[in-house]
Amino acid sequence: MSDIQTIGAVAEDRIAVASNWTLVWWRFRRHHLALFSAGLLICMYLVVLCPEFFSTQNPERTDARQAFIPVQALHFFDDGWNPWVPAIVGKRNPVTLRMEWTTDPQRKVHVSFFTPGEPYSVFGLFQTNIHLLGAVDPAQRIFLLGSDRLGRDQWSRIMRGTQTSMTVGLVAVTLSVIFGVVLGGISGYFGGFTDQVIQRLIELLQSVPTIPIWLALSAALPRDWTPIQVFFAITVILSLVGWTTLAREVRGRFLALREEDFVLAARLAGCSRMRIILRHMVPTFLSHIIATSSLAIPVMIINETSLSFLGLGIRPPAISWGVLLQEAQNIQTLALAPWLMIPGLIVIVAVLAFNLVGDGLRDASDPYSH
Repeated sequence: MSDIQTIGAVAEDRIAVASNWTLVWWRFRRHHLALFSAGLLICMYLVVLCPEFFSTQNPERTDARQAFIPVQALHFFDDGWNPWVPAIVGKRNPVTLRMEWTTDPQRKVHVSFFTPGEPYSVFGLFQTNIHLLGAVDPAQRIFLLGSDRLGRDQWSRIMRGTQTSMTVGLVAVTLSVIFGVVLGGISGYFGGFTDQVIQRLIELLQSVPTIPIWLALSAALPRDWTPIQVFFAITVILSLVGWTTLAREVRGRFLALREEDFVLAARLAGCSRMRIILRHMVPTFLSHIIATSSLAIPVMIINETSLSFLGLGIRPPAISWGVLLQEAQNIQTLALAPWLMIPGLIVIVAVLAFNLVGDGLRDASDPYSH
Protein backbone atom coordinates (compact mmCIF):
# COMPACT_ATOMS: atom_id res chain seq x y z
CA MET A 1 0.00 0.00 0.00
CA SER A 2 1.40 3.42 -0.99
CA ASP A 3 1.94 6.26 1.48
CA ILE A 4 -0.97 8.22 0.01
CA GLN A 5 -3.34 5.27 0.46
CA THR A 6 -2.09 4.80 4.02
CA ILE A 7 -2.72 8.45 4.85
CA GLY A 8 -6.18 8.24 3.28
CA ALA A 9 -7.03 5.12 5.29
CA VAL A 10 -5.89 6.78 8.52
CA ALA A 11 -7.99 9.87 7.73
CA GLU A 12 -11.04 7.73 7.05
CA ASP A 13 -10.52 5.89 10.34
CA ARG A 14 -10.29 9.20 12.23
CA ILE A 15 -13.53 10.41 10.63
CA ALA A 16 -15.28 7.12 11.38
CA VAL A 17 -14.56 7.28 15.11
CA ALA A 18 -14.78 11.06 15.57
CA SER A 19 -17.65 12.53 17.57
CA ASN A 20 -20.13 14.90 15.96
CA TRP A 21 -18.61 17.91 17.75
CA THR A 22 -15.15 16.95 16.49
CA LEU A 23 -16.44 16.80 12.93
CA VAL A 24 -18.12 20.20 13.36
CA TRP A 25 -14.85 21.70 14.62
CA TRP A 26 -12.85 20.23 11.73
CA ARG A 27 -15.19 21.78 9.22
CA PHE A 28 -15.52 25.08 11.07
CA ARG A 29 -11.75 25.69 11.22
CA ARG A 30 -11.61 25.38 7.42
CA HIS A 31 -13.82 28.48 7.25
CA HIS A 32 -10.98 30.99 7.77
CA LEU A 33 -13.17 34.10 7.78
CA ALA A 34 -15.49 32.59 10.39
CA LEU A 35 -12.48 31.51 12.46
CA PHE A 36 -11.07 35.06 12.38
CA SER A 37 -14.50 36.46 13.31
CA ALA A 38 -14.71 34.03 16.23
CA GLY A 39 -11.34 35.30 17.49
CA LEU A 40 -12.59 38.89 17.17
CA LEU A 41 -15.73 38.07 19.17
CA ILE A 42 -13.62 36.38 21.86
CA CYS A 43 -11.65 39.63 22.20
CA MET A 44 -14.87 41.64 22.46
CA TYR A 45 -16.19 39.34 25.18
CA LEU A 46 -12.92 39.77 27.06
CA VAL A 47 -13.84 43.46 27.14
CA VAL A 48 -17.30 42.46 28.39
CA LEU A 49 -15.75 40.57 31.32
CA CYS A 50 -13.72 43.54 32.58
CA PRO A 51 -14.21 46.81 30.65
CA GLU A 52 -12.50 48.84 33.39
CA PHE A 53 -9.18 47.12 32.65
CA PHE A 54 -9.34 48.19 28.99
CA SER A 55 -10.51 51.74 29.83
CA THR A 56 -7.96 54.52 30.17
CA GLN A 57 -10.06 56.53 32.65
CA ASN A 58 -13.46 56.79 34.32
CA PRO A 59 -16.08 56.82 31.50
CA GLU A 60 -18.32 59.09 33.62
CA ARG A 61 -15.66 61.72 34.26
CA THR A 62 -16.74 65.02 32.72
CA ASP A 63 -14.84 68.21 31.96
CA ALA A 64 -16.63 70.63 29.62
CA ARG A 65 -13.35 72.48 29.08
CA GLN A 66 -12.09 69.40 27.19
CA ALA A 67 -15.14 68.92 24.96
CA PHE A 68 -14.68 67.59 21.42
CA ILE A 69 -10.99 66.74 21.72
CA PRO A 70 -9.97 64.94 18.50
CA VAL A 71 -8.59 61.42 18.26
CA GLN A 72 -5.10 61.01 19.69
CA ALA A 73 -3.58 58.32 17.48
CA LEU A 74 -1.42 55.82 19.32
CA HIS A 75 2.17 55.45 18.08
CA PHE A 76 4.38 52.63 19.30
CA PHE A 77 7.91 53.71 18.33
CA ASP A 78 9.99 56.75 19.24
CA ASP A 79 13.69 55.89 18.99
CA GLY A 80 12.73 52.30 19.72
CA TRP A 81 9.73 50.91 21.55
CA ASN A 82 8.27 53.93 23.34
CA PRO A 83 4.48 54.32 22.91
CA TRP A 84 3.13 57.86 22.71
CA VAL A 85 0.20 59.99 21.55
CA PRO A 86 0.36 63.54 20.20
CA ALA A 87 -0.38 66.32 22.68
CA ILE A 88 -3.56 68.39 22.42
CA VAL A 89 -3.38 72.12 21.71
CA GLY A 90 -6.41 74.35 22.30
CA LYS A 91 -7.23 77.67 20.68
CA ARG A 92 -10.38 79.71 21.25
CA ASN A 93 -12.32 80.69 18.13
CA PRO A 94 -12.69 84.50 18.18
CA VAL A 95 -16.07 84.32 16.40
CA THR A 96 -17.86 81.50 18.21
CA LEU A 97 -15.75 81.73 21.40
CA ARG A 98 -15.63 77.92 21.29
CA MET A 99 -12.42 76.15 22.24
CA GLU A 100 -11.05 74.33 19.20
CA TRP A 101 -8.60 71.48 19.77
CA THR A 102 -5.94 70.11 17.47
CA THR A 103 -3.17 67.55 17.85
CA ASP A 104 0.48 68.57 17.82
CA PRO A 105 2.71 65.63 16.75
CA GLN A 106 5.80 67.59 17.76
CA ARG A 107 4.75 67.37 21.41
CA LYS A 108 4.47 63.82 22.66
CA VAL A 109 2.60 62.37 25.60
CA HIS A 110 4.22 59.06 26.46
CA VAL A 111 2.00 56.16 27.49
CA SER A 112 2.67 52.72 28.92
CA PHE A 113 0.90 49.38 29.10
CA PHE A 114 -0.35 47.82 32.33
CA THR A 115 -0.17 51.13 34.10
CA PRO A 116 -1.79 52.10 37.45
CA GLY A 117 -4.87 54.29 37.33
CA GLU A 118 -8.32 54.56 38.84
CA PRO A 119 -9.15 51.58 41.12
CA TYR A 120 -11.92 49.17 40.17
CA SER A 121 -13.36 45.83 41.23
CA VAL A 122 -12.79 42.63 39.25
CA PHE A 123 -15.92 40.43 39.34
CA GLY A 124 -16.58 41.82 42.82
CA LEU A 125 -13.79 39.61 44.15
CA PHE A 126 -10.83 41.97 44.55
CA GLN A 127 -9.74 45.53 43.92
CA THR A 128 -7.00 46.59 41.51
CA ASN A 129 -5.90 49.75 39.70
CA ILE A 130 -4.04 48.23 36.73
CA HIS A 131 -5.25 49.34 33.29
CA LEU A 132 -4.17 48.08 29.88
CA LEU A 133 -3.02 51.53 28.76
CA GLY A 134 -2.51 54.91 30.36
CA ALA A 135 -0.36 58.03 30.38
CA VAL A 136 3.00 57.79 32.08
CA ASP A 137 2.15 61.04 33.87
CA PRO A 138 -1.04 60.25 35.86
CA ALA A 139 -2.00 63.93 35.81
CA GLN A 140 -2.52 63.84 32.04
CA ARG A 141 -5.64 62.53 30.28
CA ILE A 142 -5.40 60.77 26.94
CA PHE A 143 -8.27 60.44 24.46
CA LEU A 144 -7.55 57.57 22.07
CA LEU A 145 -10.92 58.06 20.32
CA GLY A 146 -11.55 61.69 21.25
CA SER A 147 -14.06 63.14 23.70
CA ASP A 148 -17.74 64.08 23.54
CA ARG A 149 -19.55 67.35 24.32
CA LEU A 150 -19.05 66.87 28.06
CA GLY A 151 -15.37 66.01 27.79
CA ARG A 152 -15.90 62.32 28.52
CA ASP A 153 -13.39 59.86 27.09
CA GLN A 154 -14.94 58.12 24.09
CA TRP A 155 -12.63 55.07 24.28
CA SER A 156 -13.55 54.32 27.90
CA ARG A 157 -17.26 54.82 27.20
CA ILE A 158 -17.10 52.44 24.24
CA MET A 159 -15.50 49.80 26.48
CA ARG A 160 -18.38 50.14 28.97
CA GLY A 161 -20.96 50.24 26.15
CA THR A 162 -19.51 47.04 24.69
CA GLN A 163 -20.21 45.27 27.97
CA THR A 164 -23.85 46.41 27.98
CA SER A 165 -24.73 45.85 24.32
CA MET A 166 -22.96 42.51 23.93
CA THR A 167 -24.50 41.23 27.17
CA VAL A 168 -28.01 42.28 26.14
CA GLY A 169 -27.67 40.37 22.86
CA LEU A 170 -26.31 37.23 24.51
CA VAL A 171 -28.82 37.13 27.40
CA ALA A 172 -31.78 37.94 25.13
CA VAL A 173 -30.85 35.15 22.71
CA THR A 174 -30.33 32.72 25.61
CA LEU A 175 -33.84 33.43 26.86
CA SER A 176 -35.22 33.16 23.31
CA VAL A 177 -33.52 29.78 22.84
CA ILE A 178 -34.96 28.51 26.13
CA PHE A 179 -38.47 29.67 25.19
CA GLY A 180 -38.15 28.39 21.62
CA VAL A 181 -36.75 24.94 22.49
CA VAL A 182 -39.12 24.29 25.40
CA LEU A 183 -42.34 25.56 23.80
CA GLY A 184 -41.45 24.28 20.31
CA GLY A 185 -40.45 20.90 21.77
CA ILE A 186 -43.67 20.60 23.76
CA SER A 187 -45.68 21.61 20.72
CA GLY A 188 -44.02 19.06 18.42
CA TYR A 189 -43.82 16.21 20.92
CA PHE A 190 -47.29 16.34 22.46
CA GLY A 191 -49.30 17.63 19.48
CA GLY A 192 -53.07 17.90 19.76
CA PHE A 193 -54.62 20.74 21.75
CA THR A 194 -51.26 21.80 23.23
CA ASP A 195 -49.80 22.13 19.74
CA GLN A 196 -52.78 24.19 18.58
CA VAL A 197 -52.51 26.65 21.49
CA ILE A 198 -48.76 27.20 21.08
CA GLN A 199 -48.98 27.56 17.30
CA ARG A 200 -51.81 30.10 17.55
CA LEU A 201 -49.71 32.07 20.08
CA ILE A 202 -46.76 32.03 17.67
CA GLU A 203 -48.95 33.18 14.78
CA LEU A 204 -50.35 35.98 16.94
CA LEU A 205 -46.88 37.23 17.88
CA GLN A 206 -45.62 36.98 14.30
CA SER A 207 -48.63 38.85 12.90
CA VAL A 208 -48.06 41.91 15.07
CA PRO A 209 -45.51 44.42 13.67
CA THR A 210 -42.31 44.01 15.67
CA ILE A 211 -41.12 47.62 15.85
CA PRO A 212 -44.38 49.03 17.31
CA ILE A 213 -44.34 46.25 19.91
CA TRP A 214 -40.79 47.14 20.96
CA LEU A 215 -41.58 50.84 21.01
CA ALA A 216 -44.78 50.38 23.03
CA LEU A 217 -43.26 48.04 25.60
CA SER A 218 -40.10 50.14 25.94
CA ALA A 219 -42.06 53.38 26.30
CA ALA A 220 -44.15 51.73 29.03
CA LEU A 221 -41.10 51.26 31.26
CA PRO A 222 -41.25 53.58 34.31
CA ARG A 223 -38.89 56.53 34.07
CA ASP A 224 -37.79 56.11 37.67
CA TRP A 225 -36.37 52.62 37.08
CA THR A 226 -32.66 52.13 37.68
CA PRO A 227 -30.39 51.34 34.70
CA ILE A 228 -30.15 47.73 35.91
CA GLN A 229 -33.95 47.35 35.92
CA VAL A 230 -34.20 48.89 32.45
CA PHE A 231 -31.42 46.57 31.25
CA PHE A 232 -33.28 43.43 32.32
CA ALA A 233 -36.60 44.77 31.04
CA ILE A 234 -35.16 45.44 27.56
CA THR A 235 -33.60 41.97 27.58
CA VAL A 236 -36.93 40.31 28.39
CA ILE A 237 -38.76 42.40 25.77
CA LEU A 238 -36.32 41.39 23.04
CA SER A 239 -36.45 37.70 24.02
CA LEU A 240 -40.26 37.59 24.21
CA VAL A 241 -40.52 38.67 20.58
CA GLY A 242 -37.58 36.65 19.23
CA TRP A 243 -38.37 33.05 20.19
CA THR A 244 -41.12 32.27 17.67
CA THR A 245 -38.98 31.38 14.63
CA LEU A 246 -36.82 28.91 16.56
CA ALA A 247 -39.93 27.37 18.14
CA ARG A 248 -41.34 26.65 14.66
CA GLU A 249 -38.08 24.99 13.60
CA VAL A 250 -37.88 22.89 16.77
CA ARG A 251 -41.51 21.79 16.35
CA GLY A 252 -40.81 20.59 12.81
CA ARG A 253 -37.78 18.57 13.94
CA PHE A 254 -39.70 17.05 16.82
CA LEU A 255 -42.56 15.98 14.56
CA ALA A 256 -40.01 14.06 12.48
CA LEU A 257 -38.11 12.63 15.47
CA ARG A 258 -40.89 11.53 17.81
CA GLU A 259 -41.53 8.30 15.86
CA GLU A 260 -37.85 7.38 15.55
CA ASP A 261 -36.61 4.13 17.10
CA PHE A 262 -34.43 5.75 19.75
CA VAL A 263 -37.38 7.83 21.02
CA LEU A 264 -39.61 4.73 21.20
CA ALA A 265 -36.80 2.89 23.02
CA ALA A 266 -36.55 5.72 25.55
CA ARG A 267 -40.30 5.55 26.15
CA LEU A 268 -40.14 1.80 26.70
CA ALA A 269 -37.23 2.29 29.11
CA GLY A 270 -39.51 4.45 31.27
CA CYS A 271 -37.95 7.86 30.55
CA SER A 272 -40.12 10.86 31.39
CA ARG A 273 -41.35 13.04 28.55
CA MET A 274 -39.19 15.99 29.57
CA ARG A 275 -36.11 13.72 29.73
CA ILE A 276 -36.86 12.38 26.25
CA ILE A 277 -37.12 15.94 24.94
CA LEU A 278 -34.02 17.37 26.65
CA ARG A 279 -31.68 14.34 26.72
CA HIS A 280 -32.58 12.43 23.56
CA MET A 281 -34.24 14.72 21.00
CA VAL A 282 -32.70 18.18 21.47
CA PRO A 283 -29.04 16.95 21.24
CA THR A 284 -29.71 15.53 17.75
CA PHE A 285 -29.90 19.07 16.33
CA LEU A 286 -28.05 21.05 18.98
CA SER A 287 -25.49 22.25 16.43
CA HIS A 288 -28.33 23.76 14.39
CA ILE A 289 -29.64 25.56 17.49
CA ILE A 290 -26.16 26.98 18.17
CA ALA A 291 -25.82 28.19 14.58
CA THR A 292 -29.28 29.77 14.66
CA SER A 293 -28.50 31.45 17.98
CA SER A 294 -25.25 32.94 16.70
CA LEU A 295 -27.19 34.48 13.81
CA ALA A 296 -29.86 35.82 16.20
CA ILE A 297 -27.44 37.64 18.53
CA PRO A 298 -26.60 40.44 16.02
CA VAL A 299 -30.31 41.01 15.45
CA MET A 300 -30.78 41.50 19.18
CA ILE A 301 -27.79 43.86 19.32
CA ILE A 302 -29.18 45.99 16.48
CA ASN A 303 -32.62 46.05 18.13
CA GLU A 304 -31.17 47.21 21.46
CA THR A 305 -29.00 49.80 19.73
CA SER A 306 -31.98 51.12 17.76
CA LEU A 307 -34.19 51.40 20.85
CA SER A 308 -31.47 53.12 22.86
CA PHE A 309 -30.67 55.46 19.95
CA LEU A 310 -34.34 56.52 19.89
CA GLY A 311 -34.31 57.06 23.66
CA LEU A 312 -36.69 54.15 24.32
CA GLY A 313 -34.18 51.53 25.41
CA ILE A 314 -31.30 51.76 27.84
CA ARG A 315 -31.05 55.34 29.05
CA PRO A 316 -28.23 57.45 30.51
CA PRO A 317 -26.42 57.28 32.89
CA ALA A 318 -26.17 53.65 31.65
CA ILE A 319 -23.88 53.30 28.63
CA SER A 320 -24.53 51.19 25.54
CA TRP A 321 -23.69 51.56 21.86
CA GLY A 322 -27.12 53.05 21.23
CA VAL A 323 -26.69 55.58 24.04
CA LEU A 324 -23.31 56.58 22.61
CA LEU A 325 -24.83 57.05 19.16
CA GLN A 326 -27.34 59.51 20.63
CA GLU A 327 -24.43 61.96 20.82
CA ALA A 328 -24.24 61.80 17.01
CA GLN A 329 -27.88 62.76 16.37
CA ASN A 330 -27.05 66.45 15.98
CA ILE A 331 -25.63 67.31 12.54
CA GLN A 332 -23.69 70.28 13.93
CA THR A 333 -22.16 68.12 16.64
CA LEU A 334 -21.31 65.46 14.09
CA ALA A 335 -19.56 68.03 11.90
CA LEU A 336 -17.43 69.12 14.85
CA ALA A 337 -16.71 65.60 16.12
CA PRO A 338 -17.09 62.87 13.44
CA TRP A 339 -15.39 60.39 15.82
CA LEU A 340 -18.70 60.19 17.71
CA MET A 341 -19.86 57.84 14.92
CA ILE A 342 -17.23 55.24 15.90
CA PRO A 343 -19.75 53.25 18.03
CA GLY A 344 -21.79 52.74 14.85
CA LEU A 345 -18.71 51.26 13.15
CA ILE A 346 -18.23 48.91 16.11
CA VAL A 347 -21.87 47.78 15.82
CA ILE A 348 -21.27 46.98 12.13
CA VAL A 349 -18.08 45.02 12.92
CA ALA A 350 -19.76 43.04 15.71
CA VAL A 351 -22.82 42.21 13.60
CA LEU A 352 -20.66 41.10 10.65
CA ALA A 353 -18.53 38.95 12.95
CA PHE A 354 -21.58 37.23 14.42
CA ASN A 355 -23.06 36.64 10.98
CA LEU A 356 -19.81 35.15 9.65
CA VAL A 357 -19.49 32.87 12.68
CA GLY A 358 -23.12 31.87 12.27
CA ASP A 359 -22.59 31.04 8.60
CA GLY A 360 -19.52 28.99 9.48
CA LEU A 361 -21.36 27.09 12.20
CA ARG A 362 -24.34 26.49 9.91
CA ASP A 363 -22.08 25.02 7.22
CA ALA A 364 -20.16 22.96 9.76
CA SER A 365 -23.23 21.63 11.56
CA ASP A 366 -23.70 19.06 8.80
CA PRO A 367 -20.22 17.49 8.77
CA TYR A 368 -21.16 14.69 6.35
CA SER A 369 -22.14 16.99 3.48
CA HIS A 370 -19.27 17.16 0.91
